[in-house]
Amino acid sequence: MNFKTERRIALISVHGDPAIEFGKEEAGGQNVYVRNVGEALARLGWQVDMYTRRVSAAQDEIVQHMPNCRTIRFSAGPLEFVPRDELFGYLPEFVEKFLKFQQENGLTYELVHTNYWLSSWVGMQLKKKIGCKQVHTYHSLGAVKYATIDQKDIPPIAANRLDVECQLLETAERVVATSPQEKAHMRQLVSTKGNIDIIPCGTDIQRFGSVGRDEARAALKIDSDAKLVLYVGRFDPRKGIETLVRALRESKFYSDEKLRVIIGGGSVPGQSDGIERDRIEAIVDELGLRSITTFAGRLSQEVLPTYYAAADICVVPSHYEPFGLVAIEAMASGTPVIASDVGGLQFTVVPEQTGLLAPPQDVPAFASCIDRILENPEWRAKLGEAAKIRVRKKFSWDGVAEQLSELYIKLTEQPVPVPVPVPIPVPATATATASVTVTEKELATA
Repeated sequence: MNFKTERRIALISVHGDPAIEFGKEEAGGQNVYVRNVGEALARLGWQVDMYTRRVSAAQDEIVQHMPNCRTIRFSAGPLEFVPRDELFGYLPEFVEKFLKFQQENGLTYELVHTNYWLSSWVGMQLKKKIGCKQVHTYHSLGAVKYATIDQKDIPPIAANRLDVECQLLETAERVVATSPQEKAHMRQLVSTKGNIDIIPCGTDIQRFGSVGRDEARAALKIDSDAKLVLYVGRFDPRKGIETLVRALRESKFYSDEKLRVIIGGGSVPGQSDGIERDRIEAIVDELGLRSITTFAGRLSQEVLPTYYAAADICVVPSHYEPFGLVAIEAMASGTPVIASDVGGLQFTVVPEQTGLLAPPQDVPAFASCIDRILENPEWRAKLGEAAKIRVRKKFSWDGVAEQLSELYIKLTEQPVPVPVPVPIPVPATATATASVTVTEKELATA
């Protein structure tokens, strides 16, 4: 796609730095999404600027990824890592830095694509100040998240988040849902107003699937006849790693000397990621799984395809996922997936065809799924092949970027509507804890 005139897009991801090493604290699916969408858009001819928050003096302020695609970092608040639930108060400074950078560099953005609710607040301010249009991807919904955790664990910022997410859906030119299930949640739990398109996340189909099973196992020094179960992702209670390890204890293969488990993910001592890893390791010791379990640490994008290819099964036991990038990365590698029957995982994993689904946090159900696949190698291979075919047909980054590009062009060619004043929550030093009324039953039926 060659544009006659320059088309420039700003991708805003305040807390998810697209230039950071994937797998570290706060580096998950959102970082992967923004970085890969940005690079794929650049290949289509867009000038792509990805804006995020700088968390260290050692970080470069501008990272050039490829021609026409760069990450721009702003210092907003202390120059250190700040958990996402504590970032709201620093967003006005982020907006100021954005406007200053835009002015100093002579940049014009007809449209911004914001990611996660924090960035959506930034985008709504920019709409008022520079008259741009806004596309948004939620990555997760507060109404869904808060329905899956104890009331006592709901953060003080929750009320602001729910307000912002509702106003965003009702005022953005377009919201991008990554699955039909996520769109249904928006409609039932957020608002019946607003415009929603479904454009899935993608994966690098050249990278994942490039390594064969035997080659992968040889590289990782894993026996060819091992029964290997893999988890990849952050250490976070909502990722359901505890469900996986308890399911392995209940599996009929628990006493099989060939059973091996790899838990791959970054950890930062003293932060939430490291604290959860310590908790999971304690459970592994309690269940007598230490001798068969490897905590592989952060898996770089260079080695990750090898781990996926080596595994018999990749398990995604999350309490909720709006999409689930790990699932399609594993499937692209020819590895069947056992996932929680929630959110976007219901869209990416086809039960009995590319893997299996189980109720979230249901240990016996996950154990049964693990047993079904491990005890039937021929079926496992058939599931893996079907998984690879599904990903190649539906989930490539270039295909995702093509759909987004078409959406952007369509929106920029439409006249700018007369704005209707809408009160947007303003960051304060303290907010009251939200009273979240969405129930587990409502979530399950969304």
